[in-house]
Amino acid sequence: MKTVKEEFREHSRKETTTYSRRGILKGSAALLAGGIAGRMSSAFAASEPTSAPAPPLPWKWTQLDPNEAGRRAYQNYLKNKG
Repeated sequence: MKTVKEEFREHSRKETTTYSRRGILKGSAALLAGGIAGRMSSAFAASEPTSAPAPPLPWKWTQLDPNEAGRRAYQNYLKNKG
């Protein structure tokens, strides 16, 4: 029959594992490559989403002059004190 110390030593020896930097990098690279491959395959498998054309605007579209809009905004800022 084994003593408690012998059982503890056996148990602790079985659980002790070492991790190397190279092993962790290999595992993370494999995980990254698998994720990219899975994403690429699902991207190519999916069809293009189709959507209905946008409805027409309920108002008439007018062109804006950016310089005039900037001038008015600056004047309004000064008039209202910020």
